[in-house]
Formats: sequence, structure tokens, C-alpha cells
Amino acid sequence: MGEVVAAGLLAHVPTIMLPRAERLELNEGKEISLVPGLERLRREVFETLDYDTVVVVDSHWFTTVEFVVAAHPVRAGLFTSDELPRGMSRVPYDFRGDPELAHAIAAEADKHGTWITAIDDPCLPIYYATVNLWAYLGRGLDKSWITVSNTAETGDTEDFLRAGRAVGAAIERADRKVILVASGALSHTFWPLRELRAHEASDPVHIRTPEARAADLERIGWFEAGDHARVLDTMPEYLKVRPEAKFAHYLMMIGALGERAVTASARRFSEYENAIGTGQVHLWFDRPENGWCRA
Repeated sequence: MGEVVAAGLLAHVPTIMLPRAERLELNEGKEISLVPGLERLRREVFETLDYDTVVVVDSHWFTTVEFVVAAHPVRAGLFTSDELPRGMSRVPYDFRGDPELAHAIAAEADKHGTWITAIDDPCLPIYYATVNLWAYLGRGLDKSWITVSNTAETGDTEDFLRAGRAVGAAIERADRKVILVASGALSHTFWPLRELRAHEASDPVHIRTPEARAADLERIGWFEAGDHARVLDTMPEYLKVRPEAKFAHYLMMIGALGERAVTASARRFSEYENAIGTGQVHLWFDRPENGWCRA
């Protein structure tokens, strides 16, 4: 029987892919904490934990009428972002997939009242919410990685939880030890173009609104306390500050782990930082000794 051995809500911002000198120039001469945070996460978790597959819920991969899970045996190529080609150009990626687990996830859709399709088309696009994290956490390690889309254009909180339940059920049925990664931000409103270059530093004072900053910090506190029920109960309020992809990445992750019954507390692997108005942080959830859910 499979299990999720750890999970994380991780930032994938383009800044982490810039050369160090450029990162320092954008951040008043200081390193952003997201980069050493990923380096430490790799050393302390991804290089030491016993796992087979990383499942990434990608907040940049929007699908419209169904969730999609990448079912390729291998994904390899060069990634150039259409959004930010200056900072992410010809980034090499090469990792083994897990077609069996991908199809198992799709097979759970009907039972959980949702739609999930496994796709192995070699021309299927890949997004930097996956590639950037793999570059730090997966490169050089002999582990499988698969990506699941979100339906933030047409879905809502219940849809994301249903998809997460399907992911969790498939992992449980499969003989896999899985790390589950929710790749995305907290609040996610950018500064207008003519203003944003004055807000590129990581200091949270640059978060787009005081209300968004306060909402993010409140939820980080709840994550650190293991109070996922409160996060779920207050989703209508949090949606007012526009979390990335309607927070689908987190909601699908917590749906897979057990939703309101989950009590795992977060470990921070970075400071809470700004990225041109958006709230970013690395939060890691170790599997409690007695399992993800309270008795």
C-alpha cells in the first residue's frame, strides 16, 4: 500500500532561476531566502527521505474541462517560458515519469465526482511551476516526477478537494512512497507594469496590499500550528485576496492528505517574501508518526 511520506507548499517564482548576481541586484544586495531554502530542502529532505515519486500540483498548468495528469515514461527537453523568456530560457529538464501512478489517479476520478485524464502526448507543454522546482530538488536524483494540472478557470474549492481526494486514493492503492508538492504562491496580485520595478525586492512591505499581507501571515501561522481546518473554513475570505490559482495547489494537496482532519504542522524553509506584489514562502509538512489525520 502506498503513502504520502511528506508534502510541501513551495514557491516557484522566476527569480530563483536568475543568476545570483541578478538576484542580488533586484533585492538591494541581499539573497532572497527562497533560494537557500530550496537548497536546504534538497539536502535535508529530497536527498535523505525514502520515496519513489514526486507528484507536483502545478498552479500554472490550467486545464478547462478536466484535470490532467502527465503520464509520460520520461519528460525531457529544453524549457523556455513564454511568460518570462529573459529569465527562463532553454532550461534543461530530464526526469522519469510514473505512468502507472498517473493512470491510477485518473481511474479514481469517477469515485470522487470529478474528471481526470492521464495524457502522455510528447508535445504536451510543461510549465515552470514544475521545471523550476525540479531543477533545485530533482536534478541528479533517480526519482520519478509527475505533474497534475488545476482547473482554476472553471473549478472551485470543492472541485480541487475532490481531485485531491482522487490523488490521495490512488497513492494509497499504489505501491508508491510519494512526496506531494503544491507548487504556487499565497496571495497573487501583481503591481501594475509602470510601478512593479519599484517593488522587486523581497521585503513583504512590497506585497500588493496590506490586506493580502495580513491574510497570508495569518494562514502561515495556521499552517505552522497544523490548523488546516481553519484554513479550509476561511477559504471564502481568503479568495478575496486572490491566492494563486484559487489556491488549487494547496487545496488539492490537502484533499489528498485528509482535509480538515490533517494536523501536520509546517516547517518554514524560507522567509515570507514578496515577488512583485505576490506572497511567497516555502512550507514543509512532515508526515506525523501516527499518520496525516487525527484520530
